[in-house]
Amino acid sequence: MSMSTPDLSTPSLPTPAVQRSRWLAFAGCAVLALLGLLWELTLARTGSGTLAVKVIPLLLALPGLWRMKLYTYRWLSLAVWLYAAEGAVRVYGAPAMEMRLAGLEMVLSVLLFTACAWHVRARLAAGRQAAMLSSVSPSSSSS
Repeated sequence: MSMSTPDLSTPSLPTPAVQRSRWLAFAGCAVLALLGLLWELTLARTGSGTLAVKVIPLLLALPGLWRMKLYTYRWLSLAVWLYAAEGAVRVYGAPAMEMRLAGLEMVLSVLLFTACAWHVRARLAAGRQAAMLSSVSPSSSSS
């Protein structure tokens, strides 16, 4: 008989913290993608609009965030720092409109990172708690 380790990443029902972090991450990702598209295509065009491809990773992350795929939250929490770095670089020496957009990009990036990290922590904590509750057998508690 082999003992398998419980899957700590998928609780049976999402806790309120998991649900809140999911919505915050999804909304943050969608708004950051929208900001990137608007920035490059209409608000502060820097050329022919080819820099709008930078939002592709954010758009690819949206279905995984919606379906609460833990892997998506993990890789997005790392990838979002590219957007924060872009905002930090573009905030200096840019026209006033671009400075505001870059500042907003940095704020949204930090918000998205926070939501992703919160989601991962909440999911793992809920999984650990569910594993602890399932390991307590009814026969041992009735003696």
